Amino acid sequence: MRKLKLDELDRLDTDTFRKQEKIPLVVVLDNIRSAMNVGSIFRTCDAFAVQKIYLCGITATPPNREINKTAIGATETVMWEYADDILPLCQNLIGQKYKLIGVEQTTNSIPLSELKIEEGNAYVLVFGNEVEGVSESILPLLDKAVEIPQYGTKHSLNVAVCGGIVVHQVSETMRKFY
Repeated sequence: MRKLKLDELDRLDTDTFRKQEKIPLVVVLDNIRSAMNVGSIFRTCDAFAVQKIYLCGITATPPNREINKTAIGATETVMWEYADDILPLCQNLIGQKYKLIGVEQTTNSIPLSELKIEEGNAYVLVFGNEVEGVSESILPLLDKAVEIPQYGTKHSLNVAVCGGIVVHQVSETMRKFY
């Protein structure tokens, strides 16, 4: 066994990645405080060929030194857009027939492992602020709320870690259909 060298990984170049078909999965970042978390989520979205990221409210936008530090170029490959207010953005995405999934601990949230992804649907994953979570204003719009079961003393994961877990699980399920 040996580690593979970068040129052995057969990764796409930026232009090819931009042109490739993406799964119908969008990520919305709702008032994320840390630009480094934003950059990490950009990198995750690149890894799993997510369609687009929406950056809302106080969420930092590229170009940004801290985003670039963790994104390592993913801001150049993943489509993104800024939206000042998450509510009209989510209403617009619903109008485009997306199913909204909030990643949040609520009275109705289900474990991520129980989330049913249906063929033919497009999905939005909403990740909330590191302290306050997903904005209350969009809770009534959610089709589902999911959470990652945890067995330690803490009640939450870092949003970038959570994003990696959820985007991976949902994208792997969606790839069975697309």
